[in-house]
Amino acid sequence: MNTDPNVLIEPGVVTILRFNRPLKKNAITAAMYTAFADGLNAAASDDAVRVALFVGSDGAFTAGNDLADFLQNPPSGENSPVFRLLEALRTFPKPLVAAVDGVAIGLGTTMLLHCDLVYCSERARFQVPFVNLGLTPEGGSSYLLPRAVGYQRASSWLFFGEAFSAEEARAAGMVNAIVPAAELEAHARARCAALATKPPAALMAAKELLRGPERDAVQVAMAREGAEFVARLSSPEAIAAFTRFLAPRV
Repeated sequence: MNTDPNVLIEPGVVTILRFNRPLKKNAITAAMYTAFADGLNAAASDDAVRVALFVGSDGAFTAGNDLADFLQNPPSGENSPVFRLLEALRTFPKPLVAAVDGVAIGLGTTMLLHCDLVYCSERARFQVPFVNLGLTPEGGSSYLLPRAVGYQRASSWLFFGEAFSAEEARAAGMVNAIVPAAELEAHARARCAALATKPPAALMAAKELLRGPERDAVQVAMAREGAEFVARLSSPEAIAAFTRFLAPRV
C-alpha cells in the first residue's frame, strides 16, 4: 500500500496516479518511483481496472528527477526504482493515458512515449535535457522518440535539450489534443471513462497489436540506455553538470 504523500493513487475502474509534490514541481524521488511502479503494477494485475491515468498537480506534471535525491540514491541495476517504473510503463497491458499541464521534464516527457493517449494544456512545456546533464536518453526514448516524431526532430530535442511547446508536441504527433488548463483533467478523465466502457479484452488485444511488434526492441533499447546512463552518472561531465545545477543561486 502506498504511504508516500508525494504520490496519490486513486483506485477504481480508471486508476489515477498523481504526482503530488508541488513545492518541487513534482520532481521525482526514489521513493516516488517505487510507489508509482507498485501502483501501476497493481493496476495491471487487477481485473477491475480498465485504464490508468497519470496527472500532475498545481500546474505541473513533473520536473523529472529530483537531482539531489537522485545523487543520493543513484540507479545501479534493473531493480532500481526508476528502472522498475520504466519497466512497468513498458509492459502495462491496458490503456495508459497522461494529462500534462506545465512542465514535463526528463522522464516527464519520455514516459509519454509509453502512453497510448496524451492530452496537454496550452501551457505544457516538454524537455529532455539529458545531454545537458552529461547523461544520455532513457525510458526507451532513443528508440521510441525518433519513431514517434522523426529522426531529425528527435535529434534536435535530445541533443540541444531545449524546451518545446504544447503546439510543437501536438504537431509532432506526441499529444492527441491541447485542452485549456482548467478543463484538462476533466477532459482526460472523461476520455478514460469512455475507454472503460469498451470491451476490455478487445481493448487490451488492440493495444497488444499496436505495441507488441516493438516491445522487444524497446526492451533492448532500455537495457542499453540503462547501462550507458548508469556509467555516465560517474563521468566528469555529469559530475560537473550536477554541481552547477545544485549550486546555490546568488
